Amino acid sequence: MKAAIEEARLAAEKGECPIGAVVVSGGKIIGRGHNSREAENNALLHAEIIAIQEACASRNSWRLEGCGIYVTLEPCVMCAGAIINSRIEALYFGASEPNSGAAGSIINVFNINGLNLNRKTEIYAGIMEEECGDLLKEFFEKLRKN
Repeated sequence: MKAAIEEARLAAEKGECPIGAVVVSGGKIIGRGHNSREAENNALLHAEIIAIQEACASRNSWRLEGCGIYVTLEPCVMCAGAIINSRIEALYFGASEPNSGAAGSIINVFNINGLNLNRKTEIYAGIMEEECGDLLKEFFEKLRKN
């Protein structure tokens, strides 16, 4: 999760919402990402999507079986779908997202019958939750001041 937090800090430095993600296989990071929506004017450039793209390129495959993804904030529906479709086996996230969280806060996409492709993505919530949440709080407090 520490590597995902570093990605979130990179996003904040660029004026992006501080969300970071890393994809891990065999204890090694094979994909990294942080929000880039503002810089690229692209709604799809969430941290998870970028990390998954990099991991797929690293593996030369869209299948990320045996991988886990660490994200500083609970994924949205789009990112939850990408995690499922890429066959990532475990999701570890820090802060819950009460407005759009799709791993239990608003909906749990991972528990919808038929969507999880005959395999269950394991979900581990609250990993370094306070540190992940503080990044978001600080970012939005600073944004409100400006």
